[in-house]
Amino acid sequence: MTSSTTSSPVALYLQDAHRIREGMEFVKYAEQKGFEAVWQAESRLVREATVPMAAFASVTERIKVGSGVVDCWSRNPARLAATFSTLDDLAPGRVILGIGAWWDPLAQKVGISRERPLRAMREIVTAVRGLLANETVTFHGDFVHLDGVELDYVYQERRAKDVPIYIGATGLQMMELTGEIADGAVLNYLVSPDYNQRALEALEKGAAKAGRSIDDIDRPQLVVCSVHEDRQTALDMARLMVTQYLGQQPHIMKASGVPQSLLDKVGEVLTWPATHEQVVAASKLVPDEIVQMLTASGTPDDARRQVAHYMRNGCTCPILYPLGDVKAMIDAFSGWSPQ
Repeated sequence: MTSSTTSSPVALYLQDAHRIREGMEFVKYAEQKGFEAVWQAESRLVREATVPMAAFASVTERIKVGSGVVDCWSRNPARLAATFSTLDDLAPGRVILGIGAWWDPLAQKVGISRERPLRAMREIVTAVRGLLANETVTFHGDFVHLDGVELDYVYQERRAKDVPIYIGATGLQMMELTGEIADGAVLNYLVSPDYNQRALEALEKGAAKAGRSIDDIDRPQLVVCSVHEDRQTALDMARLMVTQYLGQQPHIMKASGVPQSLLDKVGEVLTWPATHEQVVAASKLVPDEIVQMLTASGTPDDARRQVAHYMRNGCTCPILYPLGDVKAMIDAFSGWSPQ
């Protein structure tokens, strides 16, 4: 396989917008173009993450494959460890476990209360890490109950699995916990680069508790990326997603510098769950500068400049969420180096 090297790490993000076999072709192409990783989403009840992760790993040789992110509630930690151990069998040293605390109202709809998420995350990460390290784990916590559990390999080599654990944190308390216990933080998308500074402070505070520095914590960041030779076309592709997020996560949007007056106007139009018609109507209220502030959208040069801004604000590797032509976006960042 031929591969060009990138001057700066860059990753691809896939949700459920494409057939899995199409996604496999995108990942092969990204690997050929020097991308470091692909992250597969599991945010809604549409596409489970680990099946496409296996598909991506099976057709590539070098690129890392991460979950971006699985939730910490719906899989027993022993099963979670076994699943990612299995993925490591397929692609040794290339698998990343990205895990998050999920979100309401979806969790509530399926009977998960999400109470005390910080405690739950600490217990689950601790147990899963021990199992992946080939330890026999006994753990009697508030959320994790394991009694002498191990990944009891029968026919394969008994070894520790090199599967780093990243937490997809949004709230600052979860960010602080991430700094304390995780190998990396998957920073959120649709935030302004300046918002990252508060996240970095929380990570640093957590890292200090564990005798680490923030440099010990990898910090890839999801970045919505809409690339088109016509700037307006690119902005319009991203506007609907931005609008939906303005309605769903107004507290984060406010922290990112979105005016309260705009949030109020969008909130008057959008309900939850929002219909497509409501999103389209509300999107007419969202100006270009807000789209540009929260995403990397525009011409290839526009997108590269904005991603470089995220990297100057703490992101170690952009995870590009493509809107529109995926291969065109990959091409725009092949061999890329932030200026």
